[in-house]
Formats: sequence, C-alpha cells, structure tokens
Amino acid sequence: MPGQRKRRRHQEEEARRAAERFAPAQGRWEVIFSTQDEAQWQERLRVLRATDTRIDWSAVRIDILCGRVVQPTTYQLSRFVPAADTGQGQDAFEH
Repeated sequence: MPGQRKRRRHQEEEARRAAERFAPAQGRWEVIFSTQDEAQWQERLRVLRATDTRIDWSAVRIDILCGRVVQPTTYQLSRFVPAADTGQGQDAFEH
C-alpha cells in the first residue's frame, strides 16, 4: 500500500521519542485518581479535562487494570512527574 512504510517509520519514531521522554531515569508516574466505579471514572475524567488547566495531557497515562472474578477492574489516571534537576548532588562531588 502506498505510504505504509512512511507511516510505519513515523509511528516507530514517535514510540521511540515517547520511550525516551518517559524513561524511568527522566521521572516517575504519579497516580492522580483511581477508582473501581466506571461511572465515577468517566465523570471525574470529564471534569478534569474541562476544569484542570495544570494537567499536561500529553504526559498523562490512563490505565485500566482488568479484573477477574476475585478482583474488580480498576481505573487509574497517572501523570508523569519529571525528575527534579537541582544540581545539589553535583556540588557534593566537586569539593
């Protein structure tokens, strides 16, 4: 199909950039909201999208942890928190 190779390369490049941006050395994932009630999940997500301008939606992860008979499904919204680069660790080694 025409353009399929170009499209695949573009998707692979985006995946590589995301892997670098969200690597464990770059920061950590912090849970914003977690629930087992799907209706509550949908409502909270809708409200956050409409009202919270502090959230960088390009650095948000939505996890749906599939449940089984003994454990119900859990819905989680997490945001990526970059590692603080204070430079304090470098000063200690320079002396």
